[in-house]
Amino acid sequence: MQTTLIILKPDAVQRGFAGEIITRFEKKGLQIVACKMMQISDDLAARHYEAHKERPFYPGLVKFMTSSPVVVLALRGVGAIDISRKLMGATFGSNADPGTIRGDFGLSNSFNLIHGSDSPEAAERELTLFFSQSEILNWDRAINNWVYDMTQGDPE
Repeated sequence: MQTTLIILKPDAVQRGFAGEIITRFEKKGLQIVACKMMQISDDLAARHYEAHKERPFYPGLVKFMTSSPVVVLALRGVGAIDISRKLMGATFGSNADPGTIRGDFGLSNSFNLIHGSDSPEAAERELTLFFSQSEILNWDRAINNWVYDMTQGDPE
């Protein structure tokens, strides 16, 4: 099982899409193991986006991410990172396929509604920025036997 970080960005929250976006992840079968609404500080945004610090879009990105509350999730499931990224769609809403979060709700190339970890290493790093270890819960979900084929013991 993988755990990944998802951020519903300020535009998703301001436009009232948080519930619908979370529902898409749950309907797919991913398990919410942590969730909170928060205001990202300049310091946290700088740490989260440090890889982009020298890029020309960095100041605008930090300003955007700190402009309004966000909803932060930790989602768990088999292949959670790749599944989440497919549900999100292409980075730019104008290029995202219909049926994806960005394809259905986004047009802007700057305001792209959602962030998701792009690798297991990124997920590990990002999760520790937004959640303490005690905030990410391990719990048995009653529906796992209906989401995954568990006949061999491990989810498939």
